[in-house]
Amino acid sequence: MLSALSKVPRLSKFATTFNNTLRYSSGAVTGHVIGIDLGTTNSCVAVMEGKTPKVIENAEGVRTTPSVVAFTKEGERLVGAPAKRQAVNNSQNTLYATKRLIGRRFTDPEVQKDIKVVPFKIVKASNGDAWLEAQGKMYSPSQVGAFVLTKMKETAENYLGTTVKHAVITVPAYFNDSQRQATKDAGTIAGLNVLRVINEPTAAALAYGLEKSDDKIIAVYDLGGGTFDISVLELQKGIFEVKSTNGDTFLGGEDFDNVLVNYLVSEFKKEQGIDLTKDPMAMQRLREAGEKAKCELSSTTQTDINLPYLTMDASGPKHMNLKLTRAKFESLVGDLIKRTIEPCKKAMHDAEVKPSEIGDVILVGGMSRMPKVQSTVQEIFGKKPTKSVNPDEAVAMGAAIQGAVLTGEVKDVLLLDVTPLSLGIETLGGVFTKLIPRNTTIPVNKSQVFSTAADGQTAVEIKVHQGEREMAADNKLLGQFSLTGFPPAPRGVPQIEVTFDIDANGIVKVSATDKATGKEQQIVIQSSGGLSKDQIENMIKEAEANAAKDAEKRELIEAKNQAEGIIHDTESKMTEYADQLPSDQVENLKKKIAEVKELLAKSEGVSPSQLKEAVSGMQKDSLSLFEAAYKKMASANASSSGSGTEEKKEETKKE
Repeated sequence: MLSALSKVPRLSKFATTFNNTLRYSSGAVTGHVIGIDLGTTNSCVAVMEGKTPKVIENAEGVRTTPSVVAFTKEGERLVGAPAKRQAVNNSQNTLYATKRLIGRRFTDPEVQKDIKVVPFKIVKASNGDAWLEAQGKMYSPSQVGAFVLTKMKETAENYLGTTVKHAVITVPAYFNDSQRQATKDAGTIAGLNVLRVINEPTAAALAYGLEKSDDKIIAVYDLGGGTFDISVLELQKGIFEVKSTNGDTFLGGEDFDNVLVNYLVSEFKKEQGIDLTKDPMAMQRLREAGEKAKCELSSTTQTDINLPYLTMDASGPKHMNLKLTRAKFESLVGDLIKRTIEPCKKAMHDAEVKPSEIGDVILVGGMSRMPKVQSTVQEIFGKKPTKSVNPDEAVAMGAAIQGAVLTGEVKDVLLLDVTPLSLGIETLGGVFTKLIPRNTTIPVNKSQVFSTAADGQTAVEIKVHQGEREMAADNKLLGQFSLTGFPPAPRGVPQIEVTFDIDANGIVKVSATDKATGKEQQIVIQSSGGLSKDQIENMIKEAEANAAKDAEKRELIEAKNQAEGIIHDTESKMTEYADQLPSDQVENLKKKIAEVKELLAKSEGVSPSQLKEAVSGMQKDSLSLFEAAYKKMASANASSSGSGTEEKKEETKKE
């Protein structure tokens, strides 16, 4: 069994390096770099033309493409509008909103919730991830994303008249490491060299601020098809610095659609006594009608939902004819809109800004067109949001700008993004030692020296966690690896340097090096399921609610670690020098050591102060032992020195 690492307090101050130097390689890429907004509901692609980003129309002449993939009985794969058009007749093999599943485990509560509302099959892959099934074949969400990305790549190639190899792809700011890695994988599957994965609100800020020279703080409120993000940025002379980010990776237009569909099902059941949820074709028609009504209610106060021949029973065909007002729709989705308020407040708190200090609030994502959303944003920030960017296109435009920054076409622009959650490792006693706090600017590299927890240890296990709690078990385990084969030595002697490296894509790499031998082991955290919004929020909430309890728990573990070290040193000296003390003193010291060991053996009911008091008593009684040891060592050194002098005198006489 591998032992945990322990911290080296004496080394921690000077052994920690924190480096977020700007590792941007402008000019290293040749050829076109396209910017792709891989959205939950729709996707968009843009490219720079001179100093201006241009959104490219697809084969249907539309600037956005539905993120829908379908598989027909004939084995044909359809992507975009053609896939969406045939969904009514092929709902079980038409995959949509799969971005919400990317990088997630099948057992994730959000995935289980999705299973109940989508017509297609979400299945458990052999590695435990959530995958999809269509026409009897399994697909990973990354694969489905790749089919959409391939369509966007082809759209760009048709416009540019040349092959496109490089891309910048956007992700929700609150995506965790697994989800970012899975998105990058999708780009690779699509045949793209993904130069950068950047956050959607940050990309939108680039589109907003490229031509603006004034310094200001802005907020980007991004409510899209499947996710919600809020980011606070500072714009200063071409530098776009993200101060904080927050959000919900399972809140967006799809949820608004689901609420509306449930309402329509309920109304139809009241009127006709028929449950439409058992009719996949009727449900698909309802979903399409609901989405259309939702969009119409952004510009009108009332709409009609007319669906002839929706279903039938023994008495004949049944139709739906229902009037839906904007007020009714707003009341149905009111709770969803309210869920965006708290993340906004937290983002401002983390950025240490007041609403009055924010110059502009930018709206991004199709749902931001809803009047109730806009009025809520105005209430949160105390000002009307700006509408200077296209909510559907700004993200892709920003991605294209970042691509041009990477090629050197656009100069004097620097993008500084952040990591949304703290990262660290488990150390002795199960403590979570943070190396990189949340909202740290990326790319970033941080190292800290640790040591072994037991004598003769030749291997350590590095457990990488993500979260905000003091104890490792209360945070998300991202991955683990071992560093083995270093020489055995007393506890605390080996120096193991652990380094966290988060690249500009927000993807994590961790390495451990034995400083004596240079032996190194590393891990790139692979896609292994994502953190749900609830997990992320609960980590932070629990950290705040349990701060005092966590601090005491940590203090007790550190006191135990210190006590074990002192016992180890004392017992070593007793073995060697106990004969230098009266027997009653030796017995008394043994008794004190036993009392401390008894406290260490207790799993509960011991306070840090209680343990510290017992250790203090043991140390007082051990003073005479350490004095005796010191005197004997000093005496031995003196006699050794004297003997050497006599020998030299003898040699001189002989000469």
